[in-house]
Amino acid sequence: MFSRRKDRQFTLLVEAWSADLFRYAVWLCRDRSLAEELVQETFLRAWKGIDSLKDPAATRSWLITILRRELFRVHGKAKLAISDVDTADLIDPDFHQGVGLTMELRKALDSLPDDYKEPLLLQILGGFSCEEIADMTDSSKGAVMTRLFRARDKMRKFLEASSSEEFMENQT
Repeated sequence: MFSRRKDRQFTLLVEAWSADLFRYAVWLCRDRSLAEELVQETFLRAWKGIDSLKDPAATRSWLITILRRELFRVHGKAKLAISDVDTADLIDPDFHQGVGLTMELRKALDSLPDDYKEPLLLQILGGFSCEEIADMTDSSKGAVMTRLFRARDKMRKFLEASSSEEFMENQT
């Protein structure tokens, strides 16, 4: 028999995190139906292990770690293909201002290798710390920090080059 406390705790967990997990799953696998399955399996595994969650503040990173591991378990590391889902949709589906900037940022993000893109978006969109990203991606904190630095540097260079090209085109 399920305890009421566990049942309520789980209901709150699903309500709070299902939309974020779904967006992250779509971003990871580029397939909405697979993302739905991953989220369902994530919550099934979370239900089974909810008693092991000692720190409620770690719920989000715990769920994302479960989701990533489930994707790798079912489909292997090769399935991880960081999606070109519109970043504005991940942040706010009603976001439609700054389309030019959004397109440039999207192009800059798409130009990044997946090893740089994933930690950058986890930090920007998820608000995760380097330590949390390291735990989720089975990397060291130093490796995450290096990838974040390189991702930002590559994006800056891409945006500077893009801006220079646009400036030159407008001068002719």
